Amino acid sequence: MATSKPVEHLERVVIRFAGDSGDGMQLTGDRFTSETAVFGNDLATLPDFPAEIRAPAGSLPGVSGFQVHFADHDILTPGDQPSVLVAMNPAALKVNVADLAKGGTIIANTDAFNDRNLQKAGYESNPLEDGSLADFHVHTVALSSMTVEALKGIEGVTSREAERSKNFFALGLMSWLYHRPIEGTLGFIEQKFAKRPEIVEANMKAFKAGWNYGETSEDFASSYEIAPAPAAPGTYRQISGNTALTYGLVAASKLSGLPLFLGAYPITPASDVLEQLAALKHFGVRTFQAEDEIAASGAALGAAFGGALGVTTSAGPGIVLKSETVGLAVTLELPLVIVDVQRAGPSTGMPTKPEQADLLMVLFGRNSESPVPVVAASTPSGCFAAAIEAARIAVKYRTPVFLLSDAYLANGSEPWLIPDAESLPAIDTVFATDLNDGDRFLPYKRDAETLARPWAIPGTLGLEHRIGG
Repeated sequence: MATSKPVEHLERVVIRFAGDSGDGMQLTGDRFTSETAVFGNDLATLPDFPAEIRAPAGSLPGVSGFQVHFADHDILTPGDQPSVLVAMNPAALKVNVADLAKGGTIIANTDAFNDRNLQKAGYESNPLEDGSLADFHVHTVALSSMTVEALKGIEGVTSREAERSKNFFALGLMSWLYHRPIEGTLGFIEQKFAKRPEIVEANMKAFKAGWNYGETSEDFASSYEIAPAPAAPGTYRQISGNTALTYGLVAASKLSGLPLFLGAYPITPASDVLEQLAALKHFGVRTFQAEDEIAASGAALGAAFGGALGVTTSAGPGIVLKSETVGLAVTLELPLVIVDVQRAGPSTGMPTKPEQADLLMVLFGRNSESPVPVVAASTPSGCFAAAIEAARIAVKYRTPVFLLSDAYLANGSEPWLIPDAESLPAIDTVFATDLNDGDRFLPYKRDAETLARPWAIPGTLGLEHRIGG
């Protein structure tokens, strides 16, 4: 789809898509991000989910957002201030407008700015009409009604289902505005909704209608282009922190020659790792969804005793419960990787909000003297190398190791240069096979270089021994 309007060149843009939990903002942001990655921009994302399970529609707590920062140069964060806000309803505007940079752009779905929704959001008057947004460039777009109009005549699609396609209208408009490639999104629609051909047709029509609206509307006088960012040659993919961490653990398993065992209890934002590893059984991965956090860590430590790469994952509230098992791993001197995908708040906290406040807990949150190494990732893609390093330290020095991530890294994504598997450093794994003190086996005899004790697999003839807490 070619454009005939003037094109302005920018170095970087920060866009925040915001709407109700049911408005498809995460899907919209994810698709925009995927096309941005294909285009070659450097990028960083920040999905923002409501902490409530299902807040009332149109309410402030129910606002879901997705921020993407993309540029023609190397960037490190998803951006402090969005330069563009796509607001699907008054609540989305109310929650996010304070973050918008002065002079920024607001694209508002006017159909949602009715009296009821304004009241839910706490507005006494319509902000699109009362001059309160004078510091911003406001584009009022009837996203809902134009989407419904564009989808008239599609058999099997109700007006309610048609209205739900408005996120694809918004995606089409933003794709035109910033010259994003569209082939991937069209293919995605075909694949995702293949079981309902009428929904495929509806979403495609809505997407193209949004693109065509940008091209033909006088409200958008120009479009914008952000050149691809310089990058080292190689094969890239978009990757989130949890996915990178998952792949890093599998890579560590292969590099060490150890089967990977994950003991985990589902908890946001760490559950993705359990779900993704469960799908990788063909790599020799075993996953155990335990009845609680203590059982999960105990199973992982037992797997390490049996000669596996033992891993347990959780967030802050679960790490607290694992502390006794971590202390036992210190005493037993067995390799165990404990992944803490941190989230906000003490106690149960806020499952979907990020925070990086567990460092003191993982360093010192155990009884007596029980030091544990800590590895912390700094970027979503960096979770891959961090996972390998945590496993290397654990195996080499026979110690539990904490691997710190957080909700921002876990859910955020960026381009990742897929490494050559042959270039990854091997993790040397040595099991004890012989007696080490004349005619005796001493389970805590030190290696002269690493000070690690021998790792004897249960059942090794002649190396029967007892260890405990």
